[in-house]
Amino acid sequence: MSAEPPEPGQPEPPALPTILLEPWPVIIVVAVGWLVAAILAFTVAGLHDWRPIAVAGLGVGVLGTSIFLWQRHAVRRGSRGAQSGLR
Repeated sequence: MSAEPPEPGQPEPPALPTILLEPWPVIIVVAVGWLVAAILAFTVAGLHDWRPIAVAGLGVGVLGTSIFLWQRHAVRRGSRGAQSGLR
């Protein structure tokens, strides 16, 4: 997807606030949610069926965060194949 310039006479949309561009608040909130779900699944007897789902959620979160950090590191070192826009 390339960002095309707006047509003449069309207003340019405003830039997003920097708080909406930061991925860390989302990563932290979702990780804490899965951690709470895992703790509850292992401590509350009625939620024992949730154990595999909670562990899988934590695993997918760790995998996704690792890929994000790997891509961000590639951007910072200037790799050509790295995703753009990561800070």
